[in-house]
Amino acid sequence: MSNQSKINQQQNTQGKLERKTLEGSFLPMDKNAPPVEVIISKDYIPYEEALDFMEKRIQAIHKDEADELIWFLEHPPVITAGTSANEADLIDGAKFPVFQTGRGGQYTYHGPGQRVVYVMLDLKRRQQDVRQFVAALENWVIATLAEFNIKGEQREDRVGVWVRRPEKPRLLNGDICEDKIAAIGIRLRKWISFHGISINHEPELSHYQTIIPCGISDYGVTSLVDLGVPLTMEDLDLALIKTFKQGFGRIKN
Repeated sequence: MSNQSKINQQQNTQGKLERKTLEGSFLPMDKNAPPVEVIISKDYIPYEEALDFMEKRIQAIHKDEADELIWFLEHPPVITAGTSANEADLIDGAKFPVFQTGRGGQYTYHGPGQRVVYVMLDLKRRQQDVRQFVAALENWVIATLAEFNIKGEQREDRVGVWVRRPEKPRLLNGDICEDKIAAIGIRLRKWISFHGISINHEPELSHYQTIIPCGISDYGVTSLVDLGVPLTMEDLDLALIKTFKQGFGRIKN
């Protein structure tokens, strides 16, 4: 049976494709589309300031007054709540500021040592498929981790990117322990995306104890440094830019 036949069979039996089977790239349909702008902020950006910037930028993209953008930054410690957030998962809401957002997902922590990339892309120029877009973001992270010989994986029942931790005690059900290394939460307005991804480079992992991350209590949280990978944030940025071009297209030099 061909690969396409297997995909078609899976789609017929399940009603929809699993994210891991979706095409990895999200390239513009027009090969001559303008390249994506990249901004890398060196200072910590307050969360409210980032929201205001994104709101203005996606309006400008919609009006063809600005190019698509990926924005690399770090936040001061903050907890953000997605549209599915459950208050029971907020363990210590007094420790850090808590912001309600319109992105998908539940509670997420952001802070120093975590690379946040806000992704402002016009899906009308690419593909108007939210599930495939989320899969493409996950594949972007997975390809980036592979640059450092880390195997990141998708899980159909858990959005984000996960790494197996066989050196840790097994779960109560006997499964191998898995830790989350990257979170994904997006919002669309007029088919333009904002919010995006976050990858743990070297955050203070104890800060995650203020929440049940993404409402999942059975699994832990890790970082590149926790996995013993010696790299700088600049190394991570270079890998993210390299793999972004493979999956999403050209960027401005």
